[in-house]
Amino acid sequence: EVQLVESGGGLVQPGGSLRLSCEASGFTFSSYCMVWFRQAQGKEREGVAGIDSDGRTTYADAVKGRFTISQDNAKNTLYLQMNSLKPEDTAMYYCAADPNPCAYVGGYYEGALYYHNIHYWGKGTLVTISS
Repeated sequence: EVQLVESGGGLVQPGGSLRLSCEASGFTFSSYCMVWFRQAQGKEREGVAGIDSDGRTTYADAVKGRFTISQDNAKNTLYLQMNSLKPEDTAMYYCAADPNPCAYVGGYYEGALYYHNIHYWGKGTLVTISS
């Protein structure tokens, strides 16, 4: 059974940092396209960052230079290091996995990341940026 379990969310002041983790099980983690999404209240879900099985990374313009996606294949864990956090980063953050290369299921277009039909999803972790 495929499982994705996010952790690391919380309440942080503007300018602060958080590191999200996503523990994966039930599939060959190192060969999957892994993506972080977020959804703010009342808004559509958006792609934040993606990492392919060859290590290539892609970011939405809104987080480029502030967020870093990485993975530890030995631990089957995906990370999202978030620095210089802003109130507009407040959202539920989800990790997702797909057995296809990231380019097959989406990519970067005009500043945003778009993905479709991603196979597996976690339940999310809440990030709140507020003073």
